[in-house]
Amino acid sequence: MADPYKTLGLARDASEADIKKAYRKLAKELHPDRNKDNPKATERFSTVTNAYDLLSDKDKRARFDRGEIDGDGNPAAPFGFGGGSPRPGGPGGGFRSQGFEFGGGEADMGDIFEGLFGGGGRAGGPGGGFTGGFGRRPSPKGANLAYKLQVPFIEAATLAPQRVTLGDGKAIDIKLPAGVESGTQMKLAGKGEAGPGGAGDAILTIEVQGHRFFTRDGDDVRLDLPITLKEAVLGGPVKVPTVENAVMLTVPKGTTSGKTLRLKGKGFHRKGGGRGDQLVTLMIDVAAGDAALEAFVADWTPADGNPRAALGV
Repeated sequence: MADPYKTLGLARDASEADIKKAYRKLAKELHPDRNKDNPKATERFSTVTNAYDLLSDKDKRARFDRGEIDGDGNPAAPFGFGGGSPRPGGPGGGFRSQGFEFGGGEADMGDIFEGLFGGGGRAGGPGGGFTGGFGRRPSPKGANLAYKLQVPFIEAATLAPQRVTLGDGKAIDIKLPAGVESGTQMKLAGKGEAGPGGAGDAILTIEVQGHRFFTRDGDDVRLDLPITLKEAVLGGPVKVPTVENAVMLTVPKGTTSGKTLRLKGKGFHRKGGGRGDQLVTLMIDVAAGDAALEAFVADWTPADGNPRAALGV
């Protein structure tokens, strides 16, 4: 059984970054695709990957450092813990599987016998005539790769297809999921690092960018829409931008600033189907320096008198 630190050429106090750097260097040199006529390189690639698999797992690394498991991840002394000693003459014969606890869980008997019989303990197979069918542990997959994907606000709202360039330089198109928001993660199976058991996955974390006048409220989109005093007083149709295109909205006659109107189905796509709405808050915009408007309101007395009377002032 190999010492994973020696396999990767590392000291025992190596950092996580050191472990990853050493693995990537060796994996690149020994990868089967680059050593098709060198079976020893392929075998060493598997050994290097197994070492990385152990040392990159904090729990496994700690257990190895304490001597609880060997370099293959098998219990170092499977029958020396928890009352699980062999009982060849006891009731039922053989060995008891109860009580083999490592790290809080019951040990897998396949791992135990694999450690004793070299993973080949099948009748008639290499390693002698032990029967029980315990197979060799599957080869580990390559490491997952993390990516961050920034998506423009409009494209997130409309679920526009996104093109992603991966670490190998290849570009792929992906479809955003309904309900996408900042922090949403997507898994691209088999797009991670190569390994003896197959490639790992690529994990995309979505970040939805802000917009200069739209804001998000759950699955709804909010917009402050400026209107003129004339449009507020007389009412009528006005053009309103949405995340897809401009639409006409009717402003009610006598509208005040702060009134909110709803455009159905103009928001983000919901996870369960359908879409949110667009909430349009009307804001009366009074142009500064408009002499005609100033002359009009100078002699105008509002019919409601004091609009602040309800505030006690």
